[in-house]
Amino acid sequence: MRRMLNTIYVTADAAWLRKDGENLVVEVEGVERGRAPLHMLEGVVTFGRPGASPALLAACAEAGITVSHLEPNGRFLARVEGRRTGNVLLRRAQYRLADDATRTVPIVRGIVAAKTANQRTVVRRAVRDHGTTLAEAALAALRATDERLTDIARRTLAAGEVAILRGLEGEAASIYFGVFNHLVRGGEPAFAFSGRSRRPPLDRMNALLSFLYAMLGHDCRSALEAHGLDPQVGLLHADRPGRASLALDLMEELRPVLADRLALSLVNRRQLTPSDFVMEEAGGVRLADDARKAVLVAWQERKRDTLRHPFLGEDLPFGLLAHVQAQLLARHLRGDLDGYPGFIWK
Repeated sequence: MRRMLNTIYVTADAAWLRKDGENLVVEVEGVERGRAPLHMLEGVVTFGRPGASPALLAACAEAGITVSHLEPNGRFLARVEGRRTGNVLLRRAQYRLADDATRTVPIVRGIVAAKTANQRTVVRRAVRDHGTTLAEAALAALRATDERLTDIARRTLAAGEVAILRGLEGEAASIYFGVFNHLVRGGEPAFAFSGRSRRPPLDRMNALLSFLYAMLGHDCRSALEAHGLDPQVGLLHADRPGRASLALDLMEELRPVLADRLALSLVNRRQLTPSDFVMEEAGGVRLADDARKAVLVAWQERKRDTLRHPFLGEDLPFGLLAHVQAQLLARHLRGDLDGYPGFIWK
């Protein structure tokens, strides 16, 4: 089993990253704020305008450590990486499969069915844990959503085209986010959720979800590259210049498990308050600097929690889920597995 390495998140605009021996050093205004051995790192993620020395970037590229640059709200800007790894034969197999609809459909079916089942689990856990405190109308809406998501998951089994599966995925998302506001407890109107909004997020909950999705996307892309796959060539998501479509595919079944549940926990436990968000003049909303750091700490802690993988039958950290699913996809493409087993959270 792959060892879970660390990701360094740099949030200070005035930060400077440099190499000292075999260590990454983070300085702010000339004062060292932290250091970490390069062999313990998997990635470096910076927000805003931190700089990095050429020597550090070269060392990271050589060691296979990806350096990603994001905007403060988590929107991707650029990444620095070394030579592509992986078997060229695996990537050729990936490209051939992506052009073969008969072989693509079973994989996409597994992704959509798993995502829908995991959305249903989020709803079921809310009913199980907080059903006695929910208003009657909210409880009825959540139970109806459970039934509708179950029906969509079953319908995916009969879908024979990627276009149909994309429609089912969109239908499930609409139903799920249609009741998401019932999952936000505490009655705080500042966290009211009326639907997904992106680029920019238009409310606090959307800003939190988008930020966590950006973190998950970074991990999924790194996982695919680590296992020799091309993150640009997707199956559920159509190819588009500049878009890591396969990373978006891999994210789908993990969004409810890793991002949605964490966002709800942070809000419902009042670990985040309305003042932790910045309302921008253009209408968008983003996390304040200190709140972003708190969310990153919670994200790392969530990745250290363990669960039993339903296909492997092994206990592993949540942080390795993306790597395990990427490995299973690679094994299917090599012919070692008859199909791709999507991750279904129990």
